[in-house]
Amino acid sequence: MSPTQSGGLSSEEARERLRRFGPNRLPEPARKRAGALLLEVLREPMFLLLVLAAALYVVLGDAAEGALLGLFAALSVGLVVVQEVRSERALEALRAMAAPVARVRRDGRVQAIPAADLVPGDWILVGEGERIPADAVLREGSALRVDESLLTGESVPVAKQVAPMGVADPGLPGGEGGAGVFAGTLVVSGHGLAEVVCTGLGTQAGRIGASLAGIVVEKTLLQQSMGRLVRVLGLMAGVVSVAVFVLYGLRRGEWMEGALSGIAVAMALLPEEFPMAFAVFMAFGAWRLAQMRILARRPAVIETLGAASVLCVDKTGTLTENRMRVRALLSPEGEAWIDASTREVPEHVHRLLEHAVLASRPDAVDPMDRAVRHAGDATLADTEHLHADWPLARQYGLSAALLAYSQAWVRDEGGIIVATKGAPETIAGLCGLDAAATSAMLADVARLAAGGLRVLAVAHAGPFESAPDDPRSVAFIFDGLVGFQDPLRPSAPQAIAEARSAGIRVVMITGDFPGTALAIAAQAGIETAAGALSGTELAALDDPALDAAVARVSVFARIRPEQKLRLVEAFKRRGEVVAMTGDGVNDAPALKAAHIGLAMARSGTDVAREAAAISLLEDDIGHIVDGVRMGRRIFDNLRKVLLYIVAIHVPIAGLALLPVLLGWSPLLLPMHVVLIQMVVDPICAIAFESEPGERDLMARPPRLAAEPLLGVPQLLLGAVQGLLLLAGVIGLHIGAVAKGVAEDEARTLAFIALTAGNFALVRINGARGAALPRLFEAGHRAYWIVMAVAGAIVATCVLWPTAAALFGFAAPGMPATLVALGVGLGAAALFEPLKGWPPMRRALGG
Repeated sequence: MSPTQSGGLSSEEARERLRRFGPNRLPEPARKRAGALLLEVLREPMFLLLVLAAALYVVLGDAAEGALLGLFAALSVGLVVVQEVRSERALEALRAMAAPVARVRRDGRVQAIPAADLVPGDWILVGEGERIPADAVLREGSALRVDESLLTGESVPVAKQVAPMGVADPGLPGGEGGAGVFAGTLVVSGHGLAEVVCTGLGTQAGRIGASLAGIVVEKTLLQQSMGRLVRVLGLMAGVVSVAVFVLYGLRRGEWMEGALSGIAVAMALLPEEFPMAFAVFMAFGAWRLAQMRILARRPAVIETLGAASVLCVDKTGTLTENRMRVRALLSPEGEAWIDASTREVPEHVHRLLEHAVLASRPDAVDPMDRAVRHAGDATLADTEHLHADWPLARQYGLSAALLAYSQAWVRDEGGIIVATKGAPETIAGLCGLDAAATSAMLADVARLAAGGLRVLAVAHAGPFESAPDDPRSVAFIFDGLVGFQDPLRPSAPQAIAEARSAGIRVVMITGDFPGTALAIAAQAGIETAAGALSGTELAALDDPALDAAVARVSVFARIRPEQKLRLVEAFKRRGEVVAMTGDGVNDAPALKAAHIGLAMARSGTDVAREAAAISLLEDDIGHIVDGVRMGRRIFDNLRKVLLYIVAIHVPIAGLALLPVLLGWSPLLLPMHVVLIQMVVDPICAIAFESEPGERDLMARPPRLAAEPLLGVPQLLLGAVQGLLLLAGVIGLHIGAVAKGVAEDEARTLAFIALTAGNFALVRINGARGAALPRLFEAGHRAYWIVMAVAGAIVATCVLWPTAAALFGFAAPGMPATLVALGVGLGAAALFEPLKGWPPMRRALGG
């Protein structure tokens, strides 16, 4: 049976189409299995070395050392796997938006079925307060208005018109008078009967879902930079490790000991602390942002926010509050401008607002009706112009023939009055305005629209003995114009000014009309000199032309979801680091594709929140600047900690390598390297994380996207620091051996000196300027706590007999210990005077 207006599909035809088209839902997102994730993690050299070292110690028969190394390996690998298992849930959120149950005509009667069972050709019933379960074309309807903001980003509901049989194209969301209704959108008034034309991935929401699924989340700039650095150092470590293994075996014939020494050297050269320091900084950064009401779903992106050079903002819900308010009242006698704090209006607009309230539905879902009633309640509360006790006699819905909504009310004194509001041209016709009056009214409409307002006209008729059958059959009296505004967030202008002062370009991407977009952009402080580029104009541009356009235009209007994504990609092609804000389903692909996706969490959809890397819990664009400041501070301090790690690796590698080359007994074994790199150094990283931001943090331009976290200047600077400390520790060890100190005690003294130098490097690298003269200033509490904890761990390993035996230590006397401490601190402090040298200052970021 083919679909008919009276009966819809038959159950048999519906089952056949369900087999052909599939269920009306989005597919489950693909998930990586834990085993595959584990294999990916184990490909990393640092984790492989840990596992290999633990296995070798077990083979050698030292179960305690093998167990300890195995514990470190399991913890490190396990933490990374747990983090990777957290996959994106954007598609799941999009699937959850679908209406679970749909009212459908089948077999000649209305049935309630799971929305997933809908098929093209079904006839669905939709009404106020319901979500549309599939993309469909309206066949019957009465005053149907739909909130399509989830797909278009615009908060004003659009009226729907009935399409004749044979028309099966629903068109695109947005714009008045269309016949298409779309999955996930909300009916705010009226009711209707629609024929389903698209389900599942074929719907507008489904296409966004498919777009999301096809976007690969890139590694952050910092992750890419660190990955390159680790690969270079890993290759170098591998070559040196094999050379040590071969040299040790050939010279001494102890191949197993050679393998352990080779692993120790490789672990000394590999920056195992890099990912740990990165994890510490991101965890603390996420915690600090949470205190600012900013939720980082992908903490690695926090640092990238500090490098943002372009901030793409959506208008509705990001710059504005995403709710309509009455802003202007223009009557023939004069005008009045109101805001949220207004409690009374001039007498000459009382009648206008009174009849606007009477033309608005009680308990309405429509935001314009709610805005009018709110304005009436706030400003007419103590007047005779509110009529809460009048009975509603009749409603006249919006239609293609009459773009106005009317209501008839029974007055207390008898008789019926009809109030109407709608498109200004329609109201002018109902009132019989002459050409001059109509022209003057339309000039006022244009003036209000240029200020970013949406405008409705209001009129009334009566009293009548009974409600008229058709509003067009009576003569209305023109009352005036009502201007509606989605207000700018109070924090927006200051936030945009601060972003621009930090060298960040701010652009608006919206689905609204160009005039409204330019008006809001000007109020917010966004550059408007180049005008607005519309979606239609954008569609006509190829990629090179679009790249040229985004270089000069900062306002993009009437933009469709796929065009938002294209704009983000255009900025990225220009080498910009792109941050994108948004709150609707239509924003999700661009949020996911941007370097930093920022969702407005309170007013935003689940889809936007899950697609974005960061959510603003307070829906306040001002918090974005706080995030940028935090991102820049993290980059600065992370560069400092990685410089410190490079510096401390030089003496570690030297102490592991030189004894092999010189024929000494090993000074550092894998256990010692693991203690430093997996325990002491990560603890020290916390001290760097707590360093306050430099004073010029927000006065600098964004760093270049290609700027590495650690370049050649930083590596050379770290090498200089490390060589100074290595020279001191080696000199101490040679002196101790020359005086007949036992091997274990000499190793312990070298380790104490290395640890003391380690602690000194933390403080010296924590500030660009001189650090030692301000060593005891307030604000460095974390440094002293961290040093106490790390020092206690090292002291335990030296003084506790069980731990000392495990690490091959022997506790030295107090005089020798003080000498070792002095050597380590002094060797590290030699670098402090070099900070003033210009090349050193530049390498430190000054």
